[in-house]
Amino acid sequence: MRPGTIAIVLVAAVAHAVWNTMSKYKRGDTILFVWAYTCAAALLCVPIGIAPVIAGTQPVSWQLAAGSIVSAVLHAVYSLTLQAGYDRFDLGLVYPVARGTGPVLTMLSAILLLGERPTGIAVIGAIVVVAGIVVVAGNPFRSGQRHPLRGVLWGTATGATIAAYTLWDSYSVTSLHQAPVTYFTGAFLLQSLLLTPRALHRRDQIQTAIRTNAVPILTVAVFSPLAYILVLTAMRTAPVALVAPLRESSIVVGSLLAWRLFHEAHLARRIIGAAIVLAGIAAVSL
Repeated sequence: MRPGTIAIVLVAAVAHAVWNTMSKYKRGDTILFVWAYTCAAALLCVPIGIAPVIAGTQPVSWQLAAGSIVSAVLHAVYSLTLQAGYDRFDLGLVYPVARGTGPVLTMLSAILLLGERPTGIAVIGAIVVVAGIVVVAGNPFRSGQRHPLRGVLWGTATGATIAAYTLWDSYSVTSLHQAPVTYFTGAFLLQSLLLTPRALHRRDQIQTAIRTNAVPILTVAVFSPLAYILVLTAMRTAPVALVAPLRESSIVVGSLLAWRLFHEAHLARRIIGAAIVLAGIAAVSL
């Protein structure tokens, strides 16, 4: 992989960790927060996403509409599940578990639904990911309000949504031949529309929620699409099997940010666990 490509992927990893950290930093209503940053991201992406349509390289078709609608639903479920996990448990627990289980569940889905046959290394990688999650969680049966086993379950639920949108988005941009930026712009727009009725039920709280979370909203709106666009750019010149695990180095960055900003405990153990998860993801990707 070229040094420039490595730099792009690492910047994407940092951007991903930053926007997840800011999601943890938010205050107040979860639905309003997700709705606000989705709307902002959609507005920011429209000028870029509409360019292929104007140029004639991306026709407005039923495939584009159908693909974006399904993606919007899956991403909405992902965003709400992720945020609910962050509202209840440590970033340093939920984030590595979610990012680790996503590739493993994607692999299992490909086996069960698409008939793919993974290599022995990939199977070992899945086992390593699970082992890393156990290290990150520590004693999952520890009593107390912040029960780590529940945090693992929230992270796993988020990982399941990651697997779902990964499989669908991959199908849309490869089999349906949708331009990635236009496709994801449409998904952002539809996701914001999907969440609008629920946001309007809280219309009296919208102004306060936006004012309170202005920085997290804008940060997520910029860094979330930026991270994915950078990854897509890297995949044009490097194999996915190399880009995917390098991108997931964000879980180590996320663990450091969780310790530094939120004073979360067990830094050494979670860094070690995150590194184990990263190694497992690398094996799954290969």
